[in-house]
Amino acid sequence: MKHGPDFNLVRDSVMYPYTEDVAAYCTPFTCMDKDLDEFFSRDAFFYESELLGKTYAWIDTSDPTKILGLVTLANDSVKAQFISSTARNRIQRHITNAKRGMNYPAVLIGRLGVSSEYRGKGLNLGSQILSFLKEWFRSKDNKTGCRFLVVDAYNNEPTLRFYEKNGFKYLYRTEEDERSFLALDRHEPLRTRFMFYDLRTE
Repeated sequence: MKHGPDFNLVRDSVMYPYTEDVAAYCTPFTCMDKDLDEFFSRDAFFYESELLGKTYAWIDTSDPTKILGLVTLANDSVKAQFISSTARNRIQRHITNAKRGMNYPAVLIGRLGVSSEYRGKGLNLGSQILSFLKEWFRSKDNKTGCRFLVVDAYNNEPTLRFYEKNGFKYLYRTEEDERSFLALDRHEPLRTRFMFYDLRTE
């Protein structure tokens, strides 16, 4: 595997639905995150069989046994009636008054992992995967309406910074606002932050 900063995900890889056959053919995937590795090695196939999520793999064209990255997607919605007025204003800011409603179609990025073998080489695979998804769901070939990409991002600095860098915004401006909405006990950790990307205007 020899890739440099000019690596292009669309040109230099092929995206496939992630099936047990693909997993069996390829080198075992790891992103060095125990929860993500366990999900992609086992739970992803259960989610697909139960129609709860669909996982896609990007395969390195220079070595078809290597998985560059994996992402699990599911249908979702942003339910404006269940969020605070401040958060609702953030979601609706770029939606004309005539089209504002109680629910907006979204795609949930349930899991996203980049192979540890390809990290730290200047390939920006995670960002390239997000860029691909943005264009995929804006494409005229898309089969359904989708206004937002959303993610419950792990509440740690590297993960949050990654999504911020890629244009995602917090639905709730502060952790206190999100904790209050979720009715969390003050001693209960806020494990994730809900973030969104507006496909229409961003």
